[in-house]
Amino acid sequence: MINRHAGFAREPRRYTGCPSIARVAGAAQALLRRTDKKLAEHDLKKLKIDRAPVTARRRRNWTGYGVAALILVAALVAGLRFASPRTVQTTSVISAYPSQSYTLLNATGYVVPQRKAAVASKAQGRLEWLGVLEGTRVKKDEVIARLESADVAASLAQAKAQVKVAQANLALQVAELKNAELNLRRSAVLVPSGAMPATQYDADLARYDKAKASIDNSRAAIVSAQANAQVAQVAVDQTVIRAPFNGVVIEKHANVGDNITPFSQASDSKGAVVTIADMDTLEVEADVAEANIAKIAADAPCEIQLDALPELRLAGRVSRIVPTVDRSKATVLVKVRFVDRDARVLPDMSAKIAFLSKPVPPQDRRPVVAAQPAAVVQRDGRSVVFVVKDETVHQVPVTTGTKLGDLIALEGVRAGDVLVRAPDAQLKDGAKVTVAKP
Repeated sequence: MINRHAGFAREPRRYTGCPSIARVAGAAQALLRRTDKKLAEHDLKKLKIDRAPVTARRRRNWTGYGVAALILVAALVAGLRFASPRTVQTTSVISAYPSQSYTLLNATGYVVPQRKAAVASKAQGRLEWLGVLEGTRVKKDEVIARLESADVAASLAQAKAQVKVAQANLALQVAELKNAELNLRRSAVLVPSGAMPATQYDADLARYDKAKASIDNSRAAIVSAQANAQVAQVAVDQTVIRAPFNGVVIEKHANVGDNITPFSQASDSKGAVVTIADMDTLEVEADVAEANIAKIAADAPCEIQLDALPELRLAGRVSRIVPTVDRSKATVLVKVRFVDRDARVLPDMSAKIAFLSKPVPPQDRRPVVAAQPAAVVQRDGRSVVFVVKDETVHQVPVTTGTKLGDLIALEGVRAGDVLVRAPDAQLKDGAKVTVAKP
């Protein structure tokens, strides 16, 4: 009789690596030894192997192994799920103003001085002196530049000399008139007595009349010479460029040595010397769609925010609405004056205008911290947000305030913090996250 399990009847192998495996191996060895003993006692023909218990036992063992494997896989999946970072959507905490809650309309525009002048001279000549630069503050009638004036100064001197000549001629004619008057009186006495011929009286009378006419001519010559002198003085004055009003030089067009020619288009000459703007007349000009113009009225309150000074919000009023529509853009030009003035406001700055339903109270001029309402959730009866920092979320309790348009005021966080938007119930404090790309 051949023992088919004789190979398993040898001395049991000892497993020292894992106690569970060693116990299973020992039990298998003992089972095999008992089976070999029974086979030896019976005839080979009567040998009958009952495979049902073995099969059942084997099925039970495989079932146990399958359940254990499923449990192990589930544990691994759960571990990987909680160990790997979650991808979350984020939103930022910003500074907002309570005035946003009663804003009727928003528009953009630019700061424009309502009084601005490109200062030039009527005279033509070379720029000899320039006394201002960009940013220089000037007062009305202050001398800011001079042109070469040697030729017009000579003309003025000649005109003044002509005035003196005319005045000297007048003095000579006055003396001549006095002499002619004496001779005429003498002739009038002597001619009736026959001591002087009648022709002499006629000659003295003609001389007197001529002297009177010469005086009138000299006086007219003086007036003409004085007018010529005034014209020459105006020409000299035109070589001196003065500020037309109080303002600030915002642009310099010419330098010393440039040829100044009014209304010139020549490439080697300049027209204006500088451009001056009156900073007291600064206003914001904005284009408003004609469909929204009904929401705006003259003298309506506004809030002005400058892109160059984002932390600054200035009160304003609608100065006027230009009564015409731009056909190409379907907009109406609205001008807003500054109620609060700031020296840092400059021409051509871009600005945002919020047309308000009422003026901004003093308590609403300060910014508050706000974020999207979806970032605030309830945990244990408290309002909290999850702040993302170094790829880790931190649960922070907050206090909610008033709604500011699409935002809500918060206390407990700072502007610039990054919050998880719409966190779910599985998100916990200290969890690792990955910020989703926008």
